[in-house]
Amino acid sequence: MRFIIVRHGDPDYSIDSLTEKGWREAELLSQRLIKLDVKEFYCSPLGRAKDTASKTLEKLDRKAKTLIWAREFDGKVKMDGKLKGAWDKLPREWTDNPDFYIPGAWLKTDLMQSGNVEKRYKKVCRGVDKLLEKHGYVHKNNHFEVVNSNHDTIVLFCHFGVECVILSHIFGCSPMVLWHNFVALPTSVTTLITEEREQGTAIFRTQQFGDISHLYVADEEPAFAARFCECFDDDTRH
Repeated sequence: MRFIIVRHGDPDYSIDSLTEKGWREAELLSQRLIKLDVKEFYCSPLGRAKDTASKTLEKLDRKAKTLIWAREFDGKVKMDGKLKGAWDKLPREWTDNPDFYIPGAWLKTDLMQSGNVEKRYKKVCRGVDKLLEKHGYVHKNNHFEVVNSNHDTIVLFCHFGVECVILSHIFGCSPMVLWHNFVALPTSVTTLITEEREQGTAIFRTQQFGDISHLYVADEEPAFAARFCECFDDDTRH
């Protein structure tokens, strides 16, 4: 089985849609995805993900099933007396605590327990498990029991934050490392493929993470969204 996770195009968050560049990216992405034999399409309920998917779906005359849990990860933590996003943290706010790197332990830190992160994280995990079980793979511990071995391809259009949550659950690792040490740029494609080396037991392996080759072949510069300044003195996002 092939599980493809696609991040939405360059976003205009003010209207929950895409910028002009984001629409160009979505068009280039569609030219890549329509070549695949996709069994099912799935999508976040948010506009920027649905708009990104629309270019592919229109060409194929297909529809995507909306998955509420696949919206951008909205777990909050309490900092300075205010509720803030759980996963956009400065290095000084988490890297000195080894628990943030440990599966399970990261979720029990004082910071993550100060808000609704555990509830939101588990909701996404249940959604992922239900989706993969529908397609023949039942999550058990850190592997999957194979109920229906297959070569199907499914595609999910969503967001960087929730993508990292999905991957952390499948891999059995802390999402903090994925949130802060990886970046998936707009319309990037992450591809997981099952390996069933022992009959009835499978794992998912990453063939590609954050691939944007469809932009490069069209000479379309990747968007900066999801990145921060490369050097502190740069006149870019801090």
